[in-house]
Amino acid sequence: MFKWGDNRRFNSYTKYIKRKFGGRVQKLTIDAGFTCPNRDGTLGRGGCTYCNNNSFNPSYCKPDKSIAQQLDEGIEFHAFRYRRAERFLAYFQAYTNTHASLQDLKSIYNSALSHPKIAGIIVGTRPDCVDSDKLDYLAEVSKNYYVSVEYGVESCLNKTLERVNRGHNFEKSVWAIEETAKRGLDVGAHFILGLPGETETDLIEQTNEINKLPLTSIKFHQLQIVKNTAMAKEYAENPEAFNLFAMDEYLDLMTRIIERLNPNIVVERFTSEVPPQFLIAPYWGKLRGDQILLKFEKLLEEKDTWQGKLFNA
Repeated sequence: MFKWGDNRRFNSYTKYIKRKFGGRVQKLTIDAGFTCPNRDGTLGRGGCTYCNNNSFNPSYCKPDKSIAQQLDEGIEFHAFRYRRAERFLAYFQAYTNTHASLQDLKSIYNSALSHPKIAGIIVGTRPDCVDSDKLDYLAEVSKNYYVSVEYGVESCLNKTLERVNRGHNFEKSVWAIEETAKRGLDVGAHFILGLPGETETDLIEQTNEINKLPLTSIKFHQLQIVKNTAMAKEYAENPEAFNLFAMDEYLDLMTRIIERLNPNIVVERFTSEVPPQFLIAPYWGKLRGDQILLKFEKLLEEKDTWQGKLFNA
């Protein structure tokens, strides 16, 4: 029934990385001091309505530290929990990590790749902040290092992207993903489930659009209202406009999405955790991400379903 070489009911990122590298490889988040075209005036000001980058940056990630220092501190930070990890991936996560000239990007990425324990880079960015030259360069890097490009897509619905001030449409995401995959690079996509105006039917049906994309991996997470965002203000003024998922509702929805998802797409994440000091809603109790994942896997077993069960190529 399952084609991924283990007994899990989805195509797990952990297993994918172990297959690719022959052992455990740990991500190290890097803040290289980038900004976002939706904040600095290139496209707009204020950013996406849900975004507060401080809510997911580890404590060792500070742009005033050199990339080498962040990597060293990240390795030390993870040393106890992930003792078996001997190689690492530099994950450029904060803001838009291709929003600079190609010359500057080469210098920044090379600073990470020159570290003796770094096996590759993961570049988090927007689909409207890549071009052929940047992708060609990353393809050249991938001849000697692992390279993955991770795009914030967030939704397949243009009305939603406009409502959250995303600054690009879904068609731009399709273009960027296809151009990246065409160059042989791993390509990931990030989706937020439950953005204002979207129904459960919308979220299930967008899986059909996701399946058309040449994705290596995907991240899902529930909408969370985070302090110091435009969405937090919207929520305070009109909470009835938001249909925030309770945990059991969300996990049930996720089973219906996963059983329709192309089984060849690696699933990196189903939920996310915002630190309590940033979170406004919804509150799911004190369960950590790994505990919620266990609940989800148990639910898949109870429903006797799995990734791709209802997938129609």
